[in-house]
Amino acid sequence: MDLSQFHSPIQPEFAGNTTGSAWESAGLSDQQLADFQNNGFISGIDILNQSQIDALRSELEEVLHCDHDGREYWYEYHANESGNPDHVLFHALGGWRVRQGLHDVLWIPSFLKAASQLLNDQPVRFWHDQLFCKPPRHGGVVAWHQDYSYWTRTKPMQHLTCWIGLDDTNSDNGCLQYIPTSHRWDLLPSVGLAGDMNSIRNVLSDEQWERFQQPTAVELKAGQAAFHHPLLVHGSFENRTAQPRRAIVLNVFADGTQSDSDEVLLNGVPEISKGKKMDGTFFPLLFDPKAG
Repeated sequence: MDLSQFHSPIQPEFAGNTTGSAWESAGLSDQQLADFQNNGFISGIDILNQSQIDALRSELEEVLHCDHDGREYWYEYHANESGNPDHVLFHALGGWRVRQGLHDVLWIPSFLKAASQLLNDQPVRFWHDQLFCKPPRHGGVVAWHQDYSYWTRTKPMQHLTCWIGLDDTNSDNGCLQYIPTSHRWDLLPSVGLAGDMNSIRNVLSDEQWERFQQPTAVELKAGQAAFHHPLLVHGSFENRTAQPRRAIVLNVFADGTQSDSDEVLLNGVPEISKGKKMDGTFFPLLFDPKAG
């Protein structure tokens, strides 16, 4: 079954209470909001509890096998996007259509309230999700990039990324690396996602390249998240440890974002004509702060 037809949690006990105490305790401080504006990211935000982590790990293990149920619903599915068996990067888009936990994580209050705040208190609409898995000892890199370089088919740029670890992440197993304040740079050309970490050098000035000599390693506990601006340059190095490094990424934009293409926006999704609002079955409204 294609779970995209459900625009609320299938398992309310998984997503948690979207009203009452769970909702009231969610949200970011003024300092966190200021840090995001200044640096282009915030990190260490608690999103998942252990039960949710365990459920999502189990579902990820199922979909790592290419012959799983629901295989036809992925927007993209790369068992190894690098193409090099010595540097494996599992990367897939569309998990919310395939498994219940991957669907319901979109409605967790701590994610939704933070996302709305970071989008200047605008309603939050879903763009797409991603799964990333770096297996033990030979997990590949995610090369330096800006997310919006892959999303220019939608405008205006009012997008947001939430990266949630399903394992503890650190510099040894390929945690997120950020270039603080790079969200103030212009949009850079995309140079590939799963190849050489240094490929971005070709599109940078010497001054910009100097910033890459001291990136910020974002070390997180399992279940914690980092949020970043669509122009913030980020990437992650290989996994050198004996344990997997797994993550789910939730990409959203403010309600009112439009298609900027007459082409298919995501594989298997009907076209939305250029200039038309992004909405409908595959781009549901997740949260409106004015709706109470």
